[in-house]
Amino acid sequence: MTESSSPGEKKSENDVAGQSNNIKDSATTNADSEVTKESRGEAPTAPPEIGDKCEVVFREIHRLRAEIIERRPLCSSRNENSKSSILVASENDQTTTNTLKKRKRNTKNGKPVTQKELSEKYPTEKIEYYIHYDNHDRRLDEWVTADRFFWNTLERNPTGGSHHHGGHPAVGASTHTTAPKTGSKVGRRRKSATATTSTLALEISNPDAMPSAAVVAETPTTPRTTGGNWRPTAANGLQELEREHHEITKVKNIDKIYIGGAEVDCWYYSPYPDEYQPSKMLYVCEFTLKYMRKRKTFLKHKSSCPHRTPPGREIYRERGLSVYEIDGKEHRVYCQNLCLLAKLFLDHKTLYYDVDPFYFYIVCSVDDSGAHIVGYFSKEKVSNEGYNLACILTFPQHQQHGYGKFIISLSYELSKREGKVGSPEKPLSDLGKVSYRSYWTHILLNFLAKYDPSRDSTSGGSNRSNTGASNLTIKDISIATAMKQEDIISTLQYLDMIRSWKGQHVVYVQQDIINEYMKKSSSKKMRLCNPEYLEWDPSHYPSPKKAEKK
Repeated sequence: MTESSSPGEKKSENDVAGQSNNIKDSATTNADSEVTKESRGEAPTAPPEIGDKCEVVFREIHRLRAEIIERRPLCSSRNENSKSSILVASENDQTTTNTLKKRKRNTKNGKPVTQKELSEKYPTEKIEYYIHYDNHDRRLDEWVTADRFFWNTLERNPTGGSHHHGGHPAVGASTHTTAPKTGSKVGRRRKSATATTSTLALEISNPDAMPSAAVVAETPTTPRTTGGNWRPTAANGLQELEREHHEITKVKNIDKIYIGGAEVDCWYYSPYPDEYQPSKMLYVCEFTLKYMRKRKTFLKHKSSCPHRTPPGREIYRERGLSVYEIDGKEHRVYCQNLCLLAKLFLDHKTLYYDVDPFYFYIVCSVDDSGAHIVGYFSKEKVSNEGYNLACILTFPQHQQHGYGKFIISLSYELSKREGKVGSPEKPLSDLGKVSYRSYWTHILLNFLAKYDPSRDSTSGGSNRSNTGASNLTIKDISIATAMKQEDIISTLQYLDMIRSWKGQHVVYVQQDIINEYMKKSSSKKMRLCNPEYLEWDPSHYPSPKKAEKK
């Protein structure tokens, strides 16, 4: 999720989200100067191993240092790099299916190709390399061929990649535990044949179109799929879980999705069923979020799909913007599909199938053809930590339009209606941190700009500022904004507007900072939730104690 940053931010969201375009000058090379084979050096006789580093051509004009994460045999069909849209591709669906099967096998004489065989029997040019660019987010990781490398900058891994990966199958060589095929019976449950792997078959609607959030294998190293963002505890071993999570999700399995008329590049791994990965393109219905591998199936579904809005209840409508509230227990398949889709753009997210304890709020742009999803956030029905938001996402094709701040403000409006203070679930993503910092800054500076100390003759609190707001306390701000006190304190510290006095935090209002911010923000209004258009009453929902009993 990315939005325009607020004035005075040290690191704007454009800096974070646009790192694929705004590369440091020191790491770039002029596009006009032709990169010749001589300037790149000769390809090494011994193929580079996992862990080796080398400079690589990035986005055709840049030159970045990258580390090799994985390898696989180069498939000729993958090397064609067709520029045409998948929707108007000339190849038929059977050819596409055969290609996908070939990509998944990566076998030689019926046996998976191992990393050791890649090193010993394959020339450098016949291997495809999955790389991670140094000092850049994993969303930019990609498969590249040997002609993208500057071989004269190759640095071998001193530990030797083949030593650690010698017997392991290459990516795509049936490395996943195969999940059983889904049946036509709704809610049918299956068990795996081994004691170390458990599989879960979930409800299927329209199995001919796709197995909705279908069978997925869980290995012993897979973190438990509960909650919103991933929250490993110290007892579980934070570093060990980080390492396991990175190993499981290190290679993207879906290149692109087609949704709402847009082709969108995927950022991260998502645990779609084995028969849907790896895939160059998945087709997703924007109203039901059903996913399909074949273009023909997608077009057939699109022509007959009766839905034009998400399920659930519409709780907000303002100038072509709507929000639908969905109970994860009542609309389980839709929410599971949403979580799988969102995982393609969220790195640390583990909520895929256990959606019952959550509400989902789907933000849509509305026109004559229906309500089109642009983003969402999820919220625990009962949060012992006081979280008012679990996961948040604005889909990439809809970023930079103010939806992220709207979603954040909506979560706080719900907290106000509940008479509570709230905070987003931690840890936040890099883009989430910047968005929340921008939102908190906007709310606090606007609150302080409108605050009249002469109106407040209550509390007599000891948290006093030295600028006349003698009765303003952190608690007062928290009650008025529904923000947790720790979020208020961290934001005021960021703005250098808080001091310690007699062991307590004191608001130190700097009027010049407020005036400058208000002047700059007046030219660009932030898109926030308008409570007048919110039709939501918390009294209609079960109390936490009743919800826990259920």
